[in-house]
Amino acid sequence: MTARAKCLAALVFLAVLGIGPIPTTTLLGFYVVLRRPAWFRELIQDLYAEAEGPSKRPE
Repeated sequence: MTARAKCLAALVFLAVLGIGPIPTTTLLGFYVVLRRPAWFRELIQDLYAEAEGPSKRPE
């Protein structure tokens, strides 16, 4: 599954969760900004690598 498809699936899932009383998207945003997890940085690098063409990032 491409990084773009993963992001789309996650955003759809968060949109469905956002209907409830707990602001999950806001909490996830705070987590990403405050903790700067490695998985988020890797996801962003994968998105940009897909946009540029073949993967230049070593696995």
